[in-house]
Amino acid sequence: MSDPNQKISWKTATSIVVANMIGTGIFTSLGFQLTSYQNTITVLLAWIIGGVMALSGALIYAELGTHFKKSGGDYIFLSETIHPVFGYLYSWVSLTVGFSAPIAIAAMAMNKYLTPITGGSILPGLITLLVVPFAHIISVRRSARFHNLFTIFKLGFILALIIWGFFAAINTQSALNLSGDWVSQAMTPGFAVSMVYIFYAYTGWNSAAYVVSEIENPKRNLPRALILASVLVTIIYLCFQFVLLKLGSIQTLSGEIEVALISFGTKTSENGILIIGSLIAIQLIATISGYLWVGPRVTQAMGKDYKFWKIIGTNNRNGVPVKAILLNTMVSLVLFLSGSFDQVMVYAGFVLQLMGCITIYSSLKLKKTDGFKAPFRPWLQIVYLSISLFILVYIFWERPTESILGCGLILIGSLLFLLDKKSPSQEQEA
Repeated sequence: MSDPNQKISWKTATSIVVANMIGTGIFTSLGFQLTSYQNTITVLLAWIIGGVMALSGALIYAELGTHFKKSGGDYIFLSETIHPVFGYLYSWVSLTVGFSAPIAIAAMAMNKYLTPITGGSILPGLITLLVVPFAHIISVRRSARFHNLFTIFKLGFILALIIWGFFAAINTQSALNLSGDWVSQAMTPGFAVSMVYIFYAYTGWNSAAYVVSEIENPKRNLPRALILASVLVTIIYLCFQFVLLKLGSIQTLSGEIEVALISFGTKTSENGILIIGSLIAIQLIATISGYLWVGPRVTQAMGKDYKFWKIIGTNNRNGVPVKAILLNTMVSLVLFLSGSFDQVMVYAGFVLQLMGCITIYSSLKLKKTDGFKAPFRPWLQIVYLSISLFILVYIFWERPTESILGCGLILIGSLLFLLDKKSPSQEQEA
């Protein structure tokens, strides 16, 4: 019988998804969008498409998660529906970029927002990357308390900014722009490429599916967490981007990372900007926490099955994959110290979108399930795959360097799979 202390409620599962989704993207993506198009309808349309994709994916992952009922997410889904090599590749990608890159990017963004105080020092992000893992290596219950606390802070802070922005007077040079042909802007290559930043901002909508064995009554609570979080985050994203456009200007926001500071800086003093920047940095702790909770479960699942990764395949007595958490932390530190913000984001976005397409396809392999059943099958999968593949082609065309690096990463994972061997117990099961 499972230890109830190692189980989390649907509220904590929702908290994991929300914290993973609301990270750096909400505070940074708009600047990259405005370099390609400026119409407000076009900007919001991109976020609506991202939300629809996240909700569609959430419905499909809820079906996969409640069917297999094992933590490990895509590693389990791909290994058991298509071929073990795909599960292995996803776990490899998760370790090297899938969950480690968002952690590194969040730490980079934290440093950016604290620059007025720290003078550009990397210490805030570095210290956070070293300290947060210790909140997750004791027990699942301790992880839940820490994570829920910072997620509540995150949501409260962002909702406060949205309310402030809605009631604040509009900027005389506001970036809000409803003129022009938004349809033609939405058909440009720039719109397609900008979607990588939008999809990255929605990354994490599937988080709860990676810890399904730790969720109470997953058949009911996993779909509830994934769907509720996806809808809630979409609404928050749309409201927040509208506020940023209302308070900022095209000239000051275009191409910038710290768009939240720029927009809200028009309505506050220099000290107010310092406070907002500090609070944005603090709320990123929840994002780092969420990815450090979920990511190691994927690499640990591979560690149980393959000899090369055997060292990370164990839990402590409280069911926590401590070694996998520490390994993910080390990889995040390497990315944090070596990569640029934009390159890591595009690189990670391309690889994750590609592997996500394969997982969505894998759901079509399920003949029947006694768990949650996703609606509109197979059209939900077909629409998701069509949009994703369209975006991937454009990303490859516009950003070939990052895309080729992503393909190279997958090639390295394939070579490792050929050299690796299954654990004796797995070979007997096979």
